[in-house]
Amino acid sequence: MTRRTAIALAGAAPLAAQTTATLPVKLGIDLFSIRSSGYTPFQYLDYCAAQKVTVVHFSEVRFIGNLEPDNLRKVRKYAEEKGIEVELGMKSICPTSKMFEAKDGTAEEQLSRMIVSAGLVGSKIVRCVLGSSEDRKPGPLAQHIDAMVKVLRNIRSKAVDANIKIAVENHSGDMQGWQLKGLIEAAGKDFVGACLDSGNPCWTLEDPHSTLEQLHPYVLTSHVRDSAVWRTPDGASVSWVRMGEGNVNIDEYCRKYAALCPGKALSMECIVTPPRAFNYRKPEFWDAYRDVPAWNFERFTEIAERGKPVDFQRTDRAQAAQKERDDLEASLRHTRQIFGL
Repeated sequence: MTRRTAIALAGAAPLAAQTTATLPVKLGIDLFSIRSSGYTPFQYLDYCAAQKVTVVHFSEVRFIGNLEPDNLRKVRKYAEEKGIEVELGMKSICPTSKMFEAKDGTAEEQLSRMIVSAGLVGSKIVRCVLGSSEDRKPGPLAQHIDAMVKVLRNIRSKAVDANIKIAVENHSGDMQGWQLKGLIEAAGKDFVGACLDSGNPCWTLEDPHSTLEQLHPYVLTSHVRDSAVWRTPDGASVSWVRMGEGNVNIDEYCRKYAALCPGKALSMECIVTPPRAFNYRKPEFWDAYRDVPAWNFERFTEIAERGKPVDFQRTDRAQAAQKERDDLEASLRHTRQIFGL
């Protein structure tokens, strides 16, 4: 940790106790939270307006319908009438990732389309990802990071000319915070930043607070959800849970985020999942995690030591949409309570 970061974090605790008048929180919703609802973009905006949020994060193209200019202009106008700020996103722009969709064109072509689309819909960013934990197998992850840096450098002029920044997410078990920081700095921090996710660090054996400490100077937007982590005979298990039901101290995380990233969106990406096992007591597990620093792993295991197993109630497909909305709304209530809203 740098001296500058240490000083900032030391100041975060007293700052977090202040009112939201001095620490504005732009509360938002990532529409992946209600992915089973099947709404039109206008219905999504109606729902989010009813929840009284100010940012709606269209994290995938399917949520906004399509990238036709006429559709994007209509969505923009409707969002403006609702007093909602729109953020636009896509999936992988890493051509070597298992998640990358080559059928949609080169990574540069896909990202260039999204930059144009962001301008039309009024988004200041394009959120994108490298991939997932599958890109750690067989590894190394560094080869994918290098490929993505090359793509970002290739489209720099288009992003800068359009005044659009690229928000790269720490996504689905791909990069730890220090790796995303390195990617941003290598690509160009003048136009690349972070979409900081609080749930995904646990899928990389990282404490979410560590991720925040490393990435807060680069944050453009965020996804927030809680996690439960506990020890198992072979290592640890992780479940994503409603806000306030985990053991990663998500309340303090949100307060630190508000202090360290003032004015940036704090958007709910509520996903409730069954336990995912990380069997790090088995030697073969480490084939995909040899890049994990010991100090980061130690902080993760400290979380697991104080955790307890959580029950996961499976929901059939017919009830999924309502369950997702219930989980999201409960998480919004908890988050508002953190800030006394």
